Amino acid sequence: MDRKRDLPSSAPTRTEPTAAPTHVHRGLAEVDMGISGVTPAPGPEAKTTTVDDLQTEHGIRTRLYRDGSLVTENFPVDEISDHLEDGSGCVVWLDLCAPDSEQLGIIGTEFGLHKLAIEDALDETQRTKLDRYSTHLFMAAHSAQLDPSTGELVSHEISVFITKHALITVRKDPAFSIDPVVERWDASPDLADCGVSFLLYGLLDYLVDGHFRAVESLDEAVEATEDELFDARRGAIESVQRRSFELRKSLVLLRRITLPMREVVNSLMRQDLGIVTETMAPYYRDIYDHVIRATEWTESLRDLVTTIVETNLTEQGNRMNLIMKKVTSWAAIIAVPTAITGWYGQNLPYPGFAKESGLITSTVLIVVCAVGLYVVFRRKDWL
Repeated sequence: MDRKRDLPSSAPTRTEPTAAPTHVHRGLAEVDMGISGVTPAPGPEAKTTTVDDLQTEHGIRTRLYRDGSLVTENFPVDEISDHLEDGSGCVVWLDLCAPDSEQLGIIGTEFGLHKLAIEDALDETQRTKLDRYSTHLFMAAHSAQLDPSTGELVSHEISVFITKHALITVRKDPAFSIDPVVERWDASPDLADCGVSFLLYGLLDYLVDGHFRAVESLDEAVEATEDELFDARRGAIESVQRRSFELRKSLVLLRRITLPMREVVNSLMRQDLGIVTETMAPYYRDIYDHVIRATEWTESLRDLVTTIVETNLTEQGNRMNLIMKKVTSWAAIIAVPTAITGWYGQNLPYPGFAKESGLITSTVLIVVCAVGLYVVFRRKDWL
């Protein structure tokens, strides 16, 4: 890994009062963690602010692996260069949470990161991708989690710089916790000797598993929506419409996340990049298989939700036709007595005029005709 040994001229430095030489990368820790200008207030109860405290406060985490073993973690950032100078057997992980441009610029100078990659890491609207530079790789990826109550997909973006001896993760939202990734690393200490390939695998495995769980949750939500599809209650109809719309939005977002991930994992497995070791190759193929399955599952669910929406519209049309058929049938039934009473309302003498027999006759005609029409409509399933 080619790294620039000197800080940029814009990096702030601290002058020590003693004659002891200052570490060449001291300014890195000060700018990155906000140490510059921090002085404990004088007094008997003054508390000394340590580098570890400031790292925790600013969301910075570090880890050092040497020859496949975890040596130390959460050490000061300005010690990274010392560890990497010890030998090729050292691998460093650095995690930054919502850094600003100055902080990330100092990190970029330390590790020789390309300025375009740094700009992408600061941009919060990056698509899932893998860019190749002369000294490192840059990967943008997204996590995914479904809110079961609303059917909304929640996603967080993470940027990753991949060098020969270091993995740098940049989380753009503190809501995205890196702890599950660390737990996966600790659960497979036998693979730690694979270095950066092992660290990157743990991160990708966590992200892809999240995609897979999101697809499973969406599948269950789609099945629940299908169960309500033929419920004629007004509340069920509105629920199907609302959830179908939310599921379509979530599936579009998930597809935008999972589909490019297939190309990212496939590119990482290329031999010319030298990222995936022979030992880790089967694990990356397993991730690739999960990505393919998640992508295909997402595509099938999109088609299924589209079918649900179309079926819902068809059902509404059928219900409307049925309602119109019933209304028309009842109107025909009501039209008969209306016609008879209207006819008998003429101011002309007719059989039974001004007699009780006329009333009985008209009443019998109304009842017989109405019942006859009702029977006919029932047989034709119009009512």
